[in-house]
Amino acid sequence: MTTEPLPAAPAEPATPGEPSPFFNRELSWLEFNRRVLDEAEDPAAPLLERLKFVAIFGGNLDEFFMKRVGGLKRQLASGRTALSPDGRTPAEQLAAIAAAVRPMVARARQLLIGTLLPELAGHGVALVPWRELAEPERSWCTRYFEADVFPILTPLGLDTSHPFPFISNLSLSLAVATRSPASSEVRFARVKVPPSLPRWVQLPDSLRFVPLEDLIAEHLDRLFPGIELLEAYAFRVTRAADVERNEEPAEDLLESIQEELRERRFASVVRLEVVPEMPAWMRQLLADELEITPGDVYEVRPPLAARDLAVLAALPAPALREADWRPATPPRLAPGPDGREADLFRVIRQADLLVHHPYDSFAASVQRFVQVAAEDPAVLAIKQTLYRTSRRSPVVQALIEAAERGKQVAVLVELRASFDEARNIEWAEALEGAGAHVAYGVVGYKTHAKVSLVVRQEADGLRTYTHLATGNYNTDTAELYTDLGLFTCDPVLGADVAQLFNLLTSGRIADQTFSRLLVAPVNMRHGILGRIEREVEHQRAGRGGRIVAKMNSLEDPEIVRALYAASAAGVEIDLIVRGVCRLRPGLPGTSETIRVISIVGRFLEHARIFHFGNAGDGEYFIGSADWMSRNLDWRVEAMAPVDDPAARAELQRILDLQLADDCKAWELGADGVWQRRRPAPGEPGRASQRLLMEKARERARRPPA
Repeated sequence: MTTEPLPAAPAEPATPGEPSPFFNRELSWLEFNRRVLDEAEDPAAPLLERLKFVAIFGGNLDEFFMKRVGGLKRQLASGRTALSPDGRTPAEQLAAIAAAVRPMVARARQLLIGTLLPELAGHGVALVPWRELAEPERSWCTRYFEADVFPILTPLGLDTSHPFPFISNLSLSLAVATRSPASSEVRFARVKVPPSLPRWVQLPDSLRFVPLEDLIAEHLDRLFPGIELLEAYAFRVTRAADVERNEEPAEDLLESIQEELRERRFASVVRLEVVPEMPAWMRQLLADELEITPGDVYEVRPPLAARDLAVLAALPAPALREADWRPATPPRLAPGPDGREADLFRVIRQADLLVHHPYDSFAASVQRFVQVAAEDPAVLAIKQTLYRTSRRSPVVQALIEAAERGKQVAVLVELRASFDEARNIEWAEALEGAGAHVAYGVVGYKTHAKVSLVVRQEADGLRTYTHLATGNYNTDTAELYTDLGLFTCDPVLGADVAQLFNLLTSGRIADQTFSRLLVAPVNMRHGILGRIEREVEHQRAGRGGRIVAKMNSLEDPEIVRALYAASAAGVEIDLIVRGVCRLRPGLPGTSETIRVISIVGRFLEHARIFHFGNAGDGEYFIGSADWMSRNLDWRVEAMAPVDDPAARAELQRILDLQLADDCKAWELGADGVWQRRRPAPGEPGRASQRLLMEKARERARRPPA
């Protein structure tokens, strides 16, 4: 196995003297997005897959500016002087972000415009500028404009009687310079590109597309009849998102979130994207009216809004995409030889069941669990948390059906799931309309735990069936994210989950106890730190200390310091961290025994696995929480122990495969540079996601035991 460095600056600039023991959170996240961009640059990947990663890169940056840059700007405006754990002020972090983002965006644009779009055009998939359209195509576009676009457009001018128009978050617009024949004065107008229309206008009988903004720009004379059109350029605005709201009273939460959604439309602008051709006077006018500084203006070669490229990346062009992946039905849930569906509750009674999405089918396991519970006359109650879910959610539909059948259904709907608030309000109202008990959680804490509880009347009394997971009850993301779920009828875990729902529906954190479940903010932080310290004690006693942890982000300073102390004592630590990692591995005397890798591949790594060696009597957990301060202190989270020998063995196989990955894994150095692993000459590649897909296919071909 070999490594090659990511062609980028370190996650934290070098400074004189001793380096900080912490990497900067924001810059570490940007390094994750740089690894996403590297996937788009992989010449071995199919072209539409590479385009997909450009879209993901752009969408990630949008959210980063809304949440992280927006938060730093609020800190700056409030006069806060507190330093980040790596010793930076908000102003210093904003400057470092801009310095990292600008070359990264330029690199992405060069890849898109210089490589991907030309190569796609060679395969018949093209974004076509107006000047390259044949006359029949122009005529078709004009007819399309007149019928489907023109009636929707509303040009908004700027003069003494027309104030500068409001520009909504992430909206794409045209800045237009006009002049009246009766005056020499140049005036500004804005035309919004309607988000309700397809961004890429598909030409008939082809996979050739015209950007909607180009089509509008070529027909501006229809919007400004009798007015001289001087120039028109695309621009895009990003506004801050207030993502942390912990203070509202529970009874006012629904109204508060609805008000927040209204406020978000008018939040301060944190980024203005303009095309390079836009003249200085127009940029200055936009910056002045939007109340931003020149440092908030980003020059981006068109087309703007890279996230919209996801539509093109999903085109039905099999030769340009990865082969479709069809998740396999877990063998224990497969229909029998007679074609009858497996008795799901009987399967869980026989032994715990671990499922790994998207390798294992979400529809055949989690979705079916809720649907069977809704239909089963023996099921008396269903309790579930909902953080993010799909627009047409079969899981929520099953809960509504269960309530309509008279079962007791209690659902904790997290209204504060960032950017899913409006959808969650709709689902909450639909559930309440069906007779379900809907709660909104605990004041000051987001509910991020992924748990379901089914109470069933059986011959020997009531029995609980529990599903504990790392991912949301979302059929869409279950096909794109890697997540784990545990089905169990363990009575102790069932009692703990019932207590967790009591916490959520009563809205009280105090005086809660759990036998085996680790719950934030009750006992999770203490449970994690205690287990890290236990590994230190084993190491010092000569029994060996071992920690393997897989998560999305490692940010919490207290846990980082505990891991440093464990490493200093000699504990062997492997961390698989997809995104933010504040821990600096490989520091002499501090973190020499800590190794950090990140895996970026076809699926978004989202599963969280925690293994503590415990001197041969190892513990395995899966859960909803990353090792971040917000997860441990300001969210309701759940980590569940995994006891079943087969399930534990499967978790260990997953960890082993990912730690051995030499195709999609990156290693983090003490200097902050991520180096991509490559197979050594003559060595076969070990891409963990590909190997997990192959193993899922093999399991599906085996007859159930």
